[in-house]
Amino acid sequence: MNKFINYLKDTYTELLHKVSWPSWNDLQGSSVVVLVASIIIALIIFAMDFSFDYLFKFIYEIF
Repeated sequence: MNKFINYLKDTYTELLHKVSWPSWNDLQGSSVVVLVASIIIALIIFAMDFSFDYLFKFIYEIF
């Protein structure tokens, strides 16, 4: 049990003093980058889905 308590104390100390947390502006900037990248990827997948749907409907109509 003593090892577990020491582990929790060490973890708390490390999170408080050794971890470099991003600033609010950095966090907002990173969030915007992730949001824009997600939207771009979603649009690419939508375009691929739409084009393959159209292509396969065209092929099925031929045969």
